[in-house]
Amino acid sequence: MGKINKTYDIHFKKKAVDMYLKEGMGYKTVGRELEIAPQMVRRWVQHFEAEGIKGLEEKRGRAKGPGLGRPRTRPEDPEEKMKRLEAENELLKKLLGK
Repeated sequence: MGKINKTYDIHFKKKAVDMYLKEGMGYKTVGRELEIAPQMVRRWVQHFEAEGIKGLEEKRGRAKGPGLGRPRTRPEDPEEKMKRLEAENELLKKLLGK
């Protein structure tokens, strides 16, 4: 079984970043205080410095911009749908021997 990743809210992440930046604590010290991995604190600080508070928002499961992610299917034209269904019916008739 895989390890279940825990997610932290933005306020918790901001607290960790503030402890590092404002209070001058190290990654390991902040990690020990908050019982999280020091690598997480380091990553959150890097995201915060690059993007500000938006860098601490959860990004998993979201497309990164318009037009990205799984493509939307366009609605099928009624004439195209009719042709496709007729072709399927013909194929089924051939397979069933009718």
